[in-house]
Amino acid sequence: MKKKETNATVYEGRNVFLRLFGYLARVKGRALLALLLVITSNGFALVGPYLSGKAIDAIGFDSATKTANVDFRQVFTFCALMALFYVLSAGLSYALNVTMIKLTQSITRRIRGEAYNKLLELPVGYFDKLQAGDVISRLSYDMDTINASFAGNILQIVTSTIAVFGSFFCMLAISPGMLGVFLLTVPLSVTYTLYKSKKVRPLFRRRSADLGELSGFTEEMLSGAKTIRAYGREKAFSERYGKRNTEASESFCTADQRAGGTLGPSVNFINNVSLSMIGSVGAVMLVLGIMTPGNIASFILYSKRFTGPINEFSNILADLQSLRSAAERVFGMMDEAPETPDAPDAKPLGQVKGEVVFEHVHFGYEEGKEILHGLDLKVEAGSTVAIVGPTGGGKTTIVNLLMRFYDPTSGRILLDGVPIDSLPRRDLRRAFTMVLQETWLMGGTVAENIAYGRQGATREDVERAARAAGIHDFILTLPRGYDTRMEDGGLNVSKGQKQLLTIARSMLSDASMLILDEATSNVDTRTEQKIEKAMLRLMEGKTCFVIAHRLSTVQNADCILVVRDGDVVEKGTHEELMKKEGFYASLYQSQFS
Repeated sequence: MKKKETNATVYEGRNVFLRLFGYLARVKGRALLALLLVITSNGFALVGPYLSGKAIDAIGFDSATKTANVDFRQVFTFCALMALFYVLSAGLSYALNVTMIKLTQSITRRIRGEAYNKLLELPVGYFDKLQAGDVISRLSYDMDTINASFAGNILQIVTSTIAVFGSFFCMLAISPGMLGVFLLTVPLSVTYTLYKSKKVRPLFRRRSADLGELSGFTEEMLSGAKTIRAYGREKAFSERYGKRNTEASESFCTADQRAGGTLGPSVNFINNVSLSMIGSVGAVMLVLGIMTPGNIASFILYSKRFTGPINEFSNILADLQSLRSAAERVFGMMDEAPETPDAPDAKPLGQVKGEVVFEHVHFGYEEGKEILHGLDLKVEAGSTVAIVGPTGGGKTTIVNLLMRFYDPTSGRILLDGVPIDSLPRRDLRRAFTMVLQETWLMGGTVAENIAYGRQGATREDVERAARAAGIHDFILTLPRGYDTRMEDGGLNVSKGQKQLLTIARSMLSDASMLILDEATSNVDTRTEQKIEKAMLRLMEGKTCFVIAHRLSTVQNADCILVVRDGDVVEKGTHEELMKKEGFYASLYQSQFS
């Protein structure tokens, strides 16, 4: 099922270019240097047509004798000056390109850094609604588009502005009459270009969205490659990928064809008509003795420099629209509402005992679909509480609320008698350590991954935790022991071994409370029993929440909560619940019958 684009068009209607130029203002030094180079380089280039006209006028022609009267000294002087100015212009253009590359990289690095930091501030719910591949697409493809287009477009806009105004005043100085004829066609080019730009903008926005969806589907296929192979579904997924790939390619082609396929040739046709009119009027003025051949040549060269930016703008229109669409997606993500800020009067969390109380808590991930309805629950400090029940009953939701990944719709949750929404999130989450069913190992050594559980942990601390988790002996068999690097999130170790490493990490943490969400689902029965014994020793005095489907793992819990349809329907020890012969007993018997 295709996920909705949550914020791809949130930025529609706002001036994304103004925001991009806001980043430009943060590097004023390089921006001013670039502006100076643009003005100087284009100024030198504008001298060329004038010198070209002077060189042509230095060539005289006697119609009576039909011989040329050439002042070679003047011709060579003007040609040498023209070459000098063009060389200087080219050299300054090279310096300008180098400056713009550094300037753009500085801006892109800043935007990418801000976007990544914003991801760390966004609530968990944002990532539940958006495919990981789409988020990656915004940080990679869309950022690359900004990087590739921003410098070129800024440079082109400034260069074009100087060329247009410079050429205009030069043509005005040469012949106001010919300039009037030339300007008859300019409004038509500008109007058509602006009209076409407005029409193709939605096409480029759709193109960015389709590429984001393609990236999301690619990420989904890669993460499930083994499952796809196991079920022999390669052909089906290949067809689904081909469909999305075709959609992305078609939207890409449609956007580019609509932008450049008709706009460029149309504007070129209008400008060619303009040059024909200038040539005709110039010929008449030459015959009447009003203009010299050099003046006409200079005027035509300036007119081409005047119309060139309009042609070039039509050619870079695709880049401008692509830049706008990419910036809309990146800024749209950056403008997402972060997690609700901590209460203004939030006080640091002191020593945690671990008593947790849910008071009539209601919650649903989507409006109108409530998962927990009026949950009342009290967990004594230092106890091990198991949460069991059918899938979708609300087990993981309880943990999400406890960690404040989400906030209740109504009701409240208290930790040691204090509402958790009155505590700083950072302090609250540090009071917990988590081991999830989905293991996560970062790039680094085995020791670094375990030490992630506690800042400042020593090697002795790491080894002690590894022994307690039953993974120490295996680590010693690795090529470099604790200094072995994890490859691509732990591909060089088994799934069960990865889980043992994350459990060792949690054991190293000095948090007062522990959350285990199907933490032993990826290990064998013997390893599971060894982990349980180690946990009973290391978790003594800590409040522990254990979410499990395998009821054999929760029999030693101080209290078992049976959650069904968002309510705690049964509560007690394993023996007490079995004697009741209720829902828990039926679940247990269904697993061990």
